[in-house]
Amino acid sequence: MYIPELYKNENTEEIRDFIKRNGFAVLVNQTRGKLWATHIPLVLDVTTDGNEVLVGHVSKLNPQAESFKDDAEVLVIFSGPNAYISSSWYDHENVPTWNYMAVHVYGRVRLYNSEEAILSLKKLVDQYESKSEKPVRIEELSKKTMREAQGIVAFEIAITAIEAVKKLSQNRDDKNHENIVTALQKTNDNQAVAVAEAMQKNRKKEA
Repeated sequence: MYIPELYKNENTEEIRDFIKRNGFAVLVNQTRGKLWATHIPLVLDVTTDGNEVLVGHVSKLNPQAESFKDDAEVLVIFSGPNAYISSSWYDHENVPTWNYMAVHVYGRVRLYNSEEAILSLKKLVDQYESKSEKPVRIEELSKKTMREAQGIVAFEIAITAIEAVKKLSQNRDDKNHENIVTALQKTNDNQAVAVAEAMQKNRKKEA
């Protein structure tokens, strides 16, 4: 991923938190001789030897699952909020742009056995059920329901490289930065407001 130096994010804790908050990712690899992408939730986990991995699953009917056996490299794309930035918000003439945050993770797949697959499902469900009033528990589901797990291919991705970008108007002075934040907040668009919040947090870190 091309990342101008000004927008490069190398803060490990920040990247880890971003992945956890934006866990619905795009998994990309070469499948049947062409690029293939699947939209799936992934959980950032730590192995017994202390290495961070991404854990997830796809349907056995998904052709992408076939290629996992080859131990080929995969790319995982995590996207955060994004928003159009109008140059009319500046106090000078300029061009419009786009603010956004994203993380690209590269790694290699290891397929799980049936026991590991169930454990990975538990971790996924526990993470996303944590705020439910009546959280679902994998261990409480009936055998009939759990038979559906036979239709998945579960895996972990050993991380080999991470690239992270946060383009949040770092190149603007305080006055124009604040103008952008105010304009984004006025849109009442959830993504735009989230970008404004990220801009404010990032500017405080820069100070």
